[in-house]
Amino acid sequence: MARIAFHLRIEDGQRAAYRKEHEDVPTALESAYLESDAELETYSVFEKDGHVFGYMEVEDPEAIREMMAQSEAQADWDEVMDPILVDEDDPWMDEVYRMI
Repeated sequence: MARIAFHLRIEDGQRAAYRKEHEDVPTALESAYLESDAELETYSVFEKDGHVFGYMEVEDPEAIREMMAQSEAQADWDEVMDPILVDEDDPWMDEVYRMI
């Protein structure tokens, strides 16, 4: 099982909007992740002071990235998030330490 993570930043003044949108994540988006070939085990998103940290455990990290790039549900979500998040070239993080 691979562990992957990303970091995003919320635009100034958009923190409440970010949290509000996550109160009702579209079922189509959740289904796209769960039905992907990545075999998603865990997906959590954390936020503090405008910084977003996403964490996933998947069998196939490339499959989840491919789904994110090609899914219509993800594209729709990206449109919702576009005015809320700072545009990042590469949000993916490198794992630098693991205990257990």
